[in-house]
Amino acid sequence: MAVSKLGVSADGIANALTVRIVRGELAPDAKLRQEHVADEFKVSHVPVREAFLRLVAKGLAVSKPNVGVRVAPLDQAAQREVKLMRAALEPVALMHSVPNLTQDEIGRLEDLRLACDAAADIHDWEAANRAFHLGTMAACGMPRLLEEVGNLQLHGSRHMLVQYRERWKPRPDPDHHALMAAIRARDVQGALATAERHLGRAV
Repeated sequence: MAVSKLGVSADGIANALTVRIVRGELAPDAKLRQEHVADEFKVSHVPVREAFLRLVAKGLAVSKPNVGVRVAPLDQAAQREVKLMRAALEPVALMHSVPNLTQDEIGRLEDLRLACDAAADIHDWEAANRAFHLGTMAACGMPRLLEEVGNLQLHGSRHMLVQYRERWKPRPDPDHHALMAAIRARDVQGALATAERHLGRAV
């Protein structure tokens, strides 16, 4: 993995650009220029190229000959695909995770649930919400599945922030409360029913 003299890795650059893309700070089809990113992070072009490859692999950027790397477009077909894949995969991960979550992990989930309820803006809420849901699935024991779900949630968040940025209001989430109650009771079916209802609303 390429690392700059200042210790900024390709992963670090990719993560920073991912946040900007998901939040809409980098608009769909915006050109990602190696020289600009390299200057910002004080790195050579090598870790920037690796970071761009990671974004392309996640579907957050596209690379075209003679055009370069651009932020991936937002379109209805992609949004529908993300919805269907999340609805198929997240219940599987949750089903295998609920019986295996430790008390410490459940405590961290409760902290994230409270952070969602207390969030003052949509960006704080989105970050806490995504961490909460990934945390409920973290003990499934299937790293490939978790990686895919995490990537799908990034795409789901990107679409959500575009559609609901102006309409979002802080509020407690009763589905999160019900999901936590089911997790504490190790009620797998109850957790699945709540999560599927919540997914239906969220996506």
